[in-house]
Amino acid sequence: MSYQNIILETEGHIATITINHPPANSWDLLTMQEFEQSLNQVETDDQIRVVIITGAGDKMFSSGFDVKDAANAGKTSPMGREIWRRIDRFPKPVIAAINGFAFGGGLELAMSCHFRIMTNDPNASIGLTELNLGIIPGWGGTQRLARLVGRPKALDMILFSKRLSAADALEAGLVNRLSAPESLMKDARAFAGELALRPPVAVRCVLKAMAAGMYEGLDEGLKVEADGSAVVRDSEDCVEGFTAFLEKRKPVFKGK
Repeated sequence: MSYQNIILETEGHIATITINHPPANSWDLLTMQEFEQSLNQVETDDQIRVVIITGAGDKMFSSGFDVKDAANAGKTSPMGREIWRRIDRFPKPVIAAINGFAFGGGLELAMSCHFRIMTNDPNASIGLTELNLGIIPGWGGTQRLARLVGRPKALDMILFSKRLSAADALEAGLVNRLSAPESLMKDARAFAGELALRPPVAVRCVLKAMAAGMYEGLDEGLKVEADGSAVVRDSEDCVEGFTAFLEKRKPVFKGK
């Protein structure tokens, strides 16, 4: 499938989705629709175990909503909320490779990912700056930022539209690690490669249980965890894991 504003590349068990909507990799209706289609592709591809999301170029991950497409805001904004939620609950690990600025819906997308690696370019910064326009973060930012950095820090960032440098974002817990600009994608792919070696069935069950606990509460999370335990106990990956342990070798998981 060909896209206009999205680039989808696969290599081995890793898929890379690149937002390619210059100059700011912003979200208009077409970009959102293509992004959703690319997610459908990688979710149903059994060969793909890990997804990387990044922005085209070396300055901008995503600036958020495309104000030039305001006529379609009634469609784009609900899609943003739902798709970002879908990523948060995606059955495969999703890594945001933040290659530059990430503002508004762009940062909200990154926060929906399971992991965030950011360029340590001194010119790059991230933030939820919507209040400068008299609006609020509307694609999950008021909820996810507080979960990542704590309520007081999130309020300070949102109410004053503060931008964090890469170093400050790492210190705040908003990103997991930093990479030099020239090695960001290499580092992201290496990390994705490590994740791809983990048992896919167990990974999926962990992601599902954590998401259930976050969205439906502790009791439901524990129930989904128990269900996942039963699933992995009967998997071929479980047999391989125990066999490899006894044979003192690295396991080779097949996702079955």
